[in-house]
Amino acid sequence: MIETADEFARLRTSGDAREQWRAGTDQAPLEVWREVVARFPDLKIWVVRNKTVPIEMLQALAGDPDRQVRRDVAAKRKLTTALFELLAGDVDEVVRRQVAINRKVPAHVRARLELDPSEFVRRGATPNLPDAPA
Repeated sequence: MIETADEFARLRTSGDAREQWRAGTDQAPLEVWREVVARFPDLKIWVVRNKTVPIEMLQALAGDPDRQVRRDVAAKRKLTTALFELLAGDVDEVVRRQVAINRKVPAHVRARLELDPSEFVRRGATPNLPDAPA
């Protein structure tokens, strides 16, 4: 169990692979995750990538200004339908593409992305489309 934001930061930035692994797999209370995001904004992606991060934290980070953070949220399999729907409407096509290729995306969200204005997104949502000409 990760008990403080400082502990998470130390684990994530450690040169020891076992400590970095703990940062990606150990649970922490929601308050700790919130403090990590507030005090160590460069570690937001690593908060999202933690296997046990609570859905409440993913909801908060789904609206992050950093597209890489939103993209990593969109890659999570445990998202709610509401989060999939929100991220499917993201302004950034990279985020929408990540939703499109997520194995757990609800069918109605994937269908919406099959009609996305971006070919990049449409190809993710419809993997059987032939490759675009070079």
